[in-house]
Amino acid sequence: MPSDGVLYQAAALCLTYPDDDFRARLPLLREAAPQLRAFVDHAALTPPGELAAHYVQVFDFENRHSLYLSRWHDGDTRRRGMSLARFEELYRAHDLEFAGEEPPDFLPAVLEFTSRTGNLELLSAYRAALEQLRSRLADFGTPYASVLDAVCATLPPAPTEARR
Repeated sequence: MPSDGVLYQAAALCLTYPDDDFRARLPLLREAAPQLRAFVDHAALTPPGELAAHYVQVFDFENRHSLYLSRWHDGDTRRRGMSLARFEELYRAHDLEFAGEEPPDFLPAVLEFTSRTGNLELLSAYRAALEQLRSRLADFGTPYASVLDAVCATLPPAPTEARR
């Protein structure tokens, strides 16, 4: 597990739908990942229904805030199917079988994979997408932007070509 593994696991939890299990984990998240304290404190102080409604508004109704990494590069084209297959191949190469309800490019799944394996390949490959998502969340004014801030701060700089 990389030194940032706990952060990646905590960020994965923060970016999933805020159900009762999420709320029960807030004290642990606050202690385990100090980089996420601002978001965790916000989540703890926000009434459950309000936090859930905000999550839906940000991630379900705003396609500009997609948590599906391959959509940032491939859109909803045939290429996306090939990208999803590559995600699954990488998971299998690390003896992990993806069995989630979401597609394998779902950012919380990728963060959990990175936490478990220490493999930064997917986060690095989609660094530009993460930065774009982070920027859009900040522009939208959502506390979820701070979760992406913390994750992006741990990654190596994007290659020069990707920044152009």
